[in-house]
Amino acid sequence: MKPFFSALSAWSCVVISFFAVIILTVLGILFKSNHHAFTGSEGSPEDGGAVAGSLFTAVLVYVAFFVFCGFQAWLHVRANRRGAISLH
Repeated sequence: MKPFFSALSAWSCVVISFFAVIILTVLGILFKSNHHAFTGSEGSPEDGGAVAGSLFTAVLVYVAFFVFCGFQAWLHVRANRRGAISLH
């Protein structure tokens, strides 16, 4: 199977998705627990659980990106081991 995207794009997507999952998960946990720094002021959302639900949905999307892009990166690594891709 051939990769759809370049190796640089695949690895960039893997790194960005990894950090997005971590950051959005932490934010989701803080909103779900109604942490005062995120829900304590007048301009803050009143329903922290709804915001947390949206954040966790975004986490699932980024997990899917991570898996897909990781598969693409793995295809590049596998192809490079066999010498199928040569840029010389």
